[in-house]
Amino acid sequence: MRSVVLLLSMSMLCILSSTIYFQTLYGQNHKTIINSAISANLTESTVENSIPPQSTSSSSDKLKVVSSFYPIYEFVKKVGGDKIDSLVLIPTGLEPHDFEPTINQIQAANSADALVFNGLGFETWIDKINTKNKIDASNSINASYIDNRTKSFDPHIWLDPVFAKKETENIRDGLIKIDPNNRDYYSQNAKIFINELDTLDKTIRADLKSCKKHDFVAFHNAFSYFAKRYGLNQHTITTTGPEEEIKPQRLVEIIQLAKNLGLHVIYSEELIDPRYALAVAQEIPDAKVLVLSPIEGLTKDEQSKGIGYVDKMNENIQNLKQGLECSQ
Repeated sequence: MRSVVLLLSMSMLCILSSTIYFQTLYGQNHKTIINSAISANLTESTVENSIPPQSTSSSSDKLKVVSSFYPIYEFVKKVGGDKIDSLVLIPTGLEPHDFEPTINQIQAANSADALVFNGLGFETWIDKINTKNKIDASNSINASYIDNRTKSFDPHIWLDPVFAKKETENIRDGLIKIDPNNRDYYSQNAKIFINELDTLDKTIRADLKSCKKHDFVAFHNAFSYFAKRYGLNQHTITTTGPEEEIKPQRLVEIIQLAKNLGLHVIYSEELIDPRYALAVAQEIPDAKVLVLSPIEGLTKDEQSKGIGYVDKMNENIQNLKQGLECSQ
């Protein structure tokens, strides 16, 4: 086993030679080495619709609603439509797990009419913000999944379309409470989006019905609720969060697991450097790396194309079908 770890460590040195603190491609207050090209992309891709550096007054009669991060931001826009001014606290190109808001961002959020957040401990900084109204999108959702092996908690309820429907309903109810004059408008918008989520749920069930395999290796523990909903088994490269430094011993364990399960697809994420997933895949015959997105943000290219939550979920399903060997 030592010799295997040593060989893998040497391989990892080649793969990760350009990275010191291998964490995420994008970051604010992250321990990340970002090259100039990525930094330029980050600057351009995270400005639009993100919260302004300083709180600004507005003569608009619309509600000013700040969402904690994507996809909550999209859910809020779907429900609020043109009755709200919608901003996102964590720019959509940033990986949000170890994000910390700046003083200016906190001040800007405090001036909003409402702050909408995912809850379940995902936004560890939420108590730093004292806006007039806070809408917890996870309210009344029975989501308490803890991985028995790692004892890690999964707050990624938005990846389960059924839970995403409940989050949408909570956002609808929160906006109606603040702005009752537009009750019918918010209710109708929520109904339209909930119908989209119902269709997504049915599509996933149909597409995954014919799969030969039921196990998959994701990058981090984001798909617990999704896996439980659709009868799958999630395994992860990192045992806690995407900001964790992964040791060679853990990669050896995942490589052996994937071989034992006969898996030939290893999943990475679009906001995470794929080198760890590549290191695993190169030790498995005929293996490849595909993206299985936790939908915690959008790349610049995705933003420019108008890609949204349902699009990203459908992309996930197409990539999962390859790894699970489903009928096309």
